[in-house]
Amino acid sequence: MGEKVSVRFMTVEDIEGVLEVEQDSFTLPWSRAAFESELTSNQFAHYLVADCEEEIVGYCGVWVVIDDAHITNIAVHSNHRGKSIGELLLANALEMAKSYGALRMSLEVRVTNHVAQSLYKKYGFQPGGIRKNYYTDNLEDALVMWVNLHEQSINEK
Repeated sequence: MGEKVSVRFMTVEDIEGVLEVEQDSFTLPWSRAAFESELTSNQFAHYLVADCEEEIVGYCGVWVVIDDAHITNIAVHSNHRGKSIGELLLANALEMAKSYGALRMSLEVRVTNHVAQSLYKKYGFQPGGIRKNYYTDNLEDALVMWVNLHEQSINEK
């Protein structure tokens, strides 16, 4: 618990650490090329990393297109879960999206991932629909969640 975690914008130099989190977290992880493209070619993409003692322990990607923001991915390495790092990343992503002019934010989450859904609800996200067979690894449905950023309220612990 005494570890100091900071959140900052991701750089190309962070990709190696992000890939470790990605491979630890997902059955179909993104490639190095995908992250390089997001950082160097996608004008809508903004990525944050959670850094703990010079180790990347989590990250969050957000696309901001005009006034809509979408979380593309958010992950925390399994060795660092349960320490509120995901919440720290989400709070920073929401503030970042607002600073870029976003009025709404959306994301998809596995219908069985109740821990993540609980966190998103804490930050004002509401269910908006189901994407059938969204996850290609097991054809699990995704719950689409939305929040209006100008109405967003945080239920403090």
